[in-house]
Amino acid sequence: MNQDIREVLVSTEALATRIKELGEEISADYAGKDILMIGVLRGAVIFMADLARAISRPVTIDFMAVSSYGASTSSSGVVRIIKDLDEDVAGRHLLIVEDIIDSGLTLKYLYENLLSRRPASVRICTLLSKPSRRKVDVPVDYNGFTIPDDFVVGYGLDYAEKYRNLPYVGVLKPEAYGG
Repeated sequence: MNQDIREVLVSTEALATRIKELGEEISADYAGKDILMIGVLRGAVIFMADLARAISRPVTIDFMAVSSYGASTSSSGVVRIIKDLDEDVAGRHLLIVEDIIDSGLTLKYLYENLLSRRPASVRICTLLSKPSRRKVDVPVDYNGFTIPDDFVVGYGLDYAEKYRNLPYVGVLKPEAYGG
């Protein structure tokens, strides 16, 4: 797998340091509140697990699976909910945990969908943000890293379900995905 990586964009050490900082910031912002973390499957799982351990507030977790990419390297803009929440979110403090915000289309749909369920609050935490690719505005409360417009994999991010288990975020060589 490593031979398919052009460069390491965010090292394992940088990930650990930034996630600890995000956990401290989230813990302070949610003082006196319980958090329902909503992970966007599958990419956010690794980030969400590490982030949950970095938060000192009571945390419960649930997951949603949405699709807008398939085996492509760019969002189709059509969002489908594949797996909905098991938890009732009415009156609860929600923290959407996303691996990467690219166009923003998927996250905007998810954010508006969750707001319609009458939570006490909804905030967004993303590991990576590509503002140069943004097509719609989304209210990002916590951002791990702002990155350039490269196709990245690792630390939960994939291409065609591969590379998720890399311990860093790396730029995929174009020949590895036919780009």
